[in-house]
Amino acid sequence: MISYRGIGLAFAASGLAGLGLTVVYVGGGQPQWEGALLMVALGGIGVGLIAWAKQLYGDSEETDQRPVLPSAYEPRVDFRTSLERSEVFSRRRGLTGLLAFAGGSLALAALFPLRSLGPSPGGALRRTAWRRGSRLVTEGGQPLRADSLNRGGIVTVFPEGVEAREDAATLVISIDPAQLAEGANADWVADGNIAYSKICTHVGCPVGLYRESEHSLLCPCHQSTFDVLDGARVVFGPAPRPLPQLPLGTDDEGYLIALGDYPEPVGPTFWNRGR
Repeated sequence: MISYRGIGLAFAASGLAGLGLTVVYVGGGQPQWEGALLMVALGGIGVGLIAWAKQLYGDSEETDQRPVLPSAYEPRVDFRTSLERSEVFSRRRGLTGLLAFAGGSLALAALFPLRSLGPSPGGALRRTAWRRGSRLVTEGGQPLRADSLNRGGIVTVFPEGVEAREDAATLVISIDPAQLAEGANADWVADGNIAYSKICTHVGCPVGLYRESEHSLLCPCHQSTFDVLDGARVVFGPAPRPLPQLPLGTDDEGYLIALGDYPEPVGPTFWNRGR
């Protein structure tokens, strides 16, 4: 049976291992050391608690028949006072302190891996760089006029000045507005130009294949297919929802502009998108 001294050493080793784990993680991390220190930290607490329980309850069960032997009040008070001052309670306080040290150091070490999750995205997943009045420009920064595309033409555009924002990548397609499906957002079509997010709503692949004969956009990764004339409705494949549509207009110089950001988050669905 492990002695009280051994129990204290187990808790102390666990606490020191927890502090060591914190230091290793703050210093950049090292998987082998982290694994070894975590083993000592958890193992020390486990060994200490089991050994402590055995010290308190013993290894065997003994039963002895005896009559009820009541005692007077004064002897009971004296016994309680002497018991509270005894070595058993002194050990208990010491071991409790060491157990708290071991648990506290392990909890401290557990806080640091939370930094690996990075900063909270906040509302960044719900909006892009598109703003009301943003001109549509090509990857080279060339503004797009309303009459730039031939019927059936397609081009990738970005908000002017922030061409590096991948989440704002948008497909502009020249269509015949008269062919739009009933209920489609005709007010968001500018001079036959309609725009949808280029990011597939399945796993975020770039949607870039346009079948003019079918008026459909195809994602090459998993073949999700979207109906351009019906709000990019999913007609085939695993995509769970349509491609978000960007409302379009024209400025005084005849260039295409956004009338605002996408009305919903672009790309794949995330856990609290609907909240």
